[in-house]
Amino acid sequence: MADLLPFVDVETAEQPEFLVIWLHGLGDSGHGFAPIVPAFNLPAGCKVRFVFPHAPTRPITINNGMKMPGWYDIASMDIVSRADEAGVRESASQIEALIDAELAKGFKPEQMVLAGFSQGGVMAYHIGTRLPFKIAGILSLSTYLAVPEKLADEVVAANKQTPILAMHGTGDDVVPLKAGKMAADTLKDLGFNVTWREFAMQHNVCPAQIAEIGSWLQKVLKA
Repeated sequence: MADLLPFVDVETAEQPEFLVIWLHGLGDSGHGFAPIVPAFNLPAGCKVRFVFPHAPTRPITINNGMKMPGWYDIASMDIVSRADEAGVRESASQIEALIDAELAKGFKPEQMVLAGFSQGGVMAYHIGTRLPFKIAGILSLSTYLAVPEKLADEVVAANKQTPILAMHGTGDDVVPLKAGKMAADTLKDLGFNVTWREFAMQHNVCPAQIAEIGSWLQKVLKA
């Protein structure tokens, strides 16, 4: 068995009852979002284990082949073909192995949220729509779809009723707002339960959004 992805973990209390797997964006690491956990202001009764895995280091074509953490290569800025399919599927297998290892600790799938920002959001969409078991929620931030033309043939119905929260900045110059909206609308058309939210920001997160995520986590985790 291959080694599991390395990760940073943050637990809001001892003996956590809920699990959040949070996937970072290109060039970042699990350390990037780990400090955000206290800002969610989760109540004492919402005992959550946050796991922030580190993406493998790989050459990124649009960055002149520079090696950096990434879930997949990007050879073109065109949204439809931006995500390297082979890399997405390879990383999906690695992330799914990590999910299985975390669930083996005693968490139930319906107690888990899969979250991601930018490239990590691509992975959250890709994995969450194909999982064979139902989870508590999917959080996709400032992101788009990988291989959208294959989605209809590959989706699994298990999470069609699972709450999906899709958030995007109106001034995003890395992943255009229309790309994020297109992804959300595509999933809605396939029968997924998507809530779309826009914020006056760029390719980042903002305080109002973080507060809303905290409230949403409490709701979907039923904490």
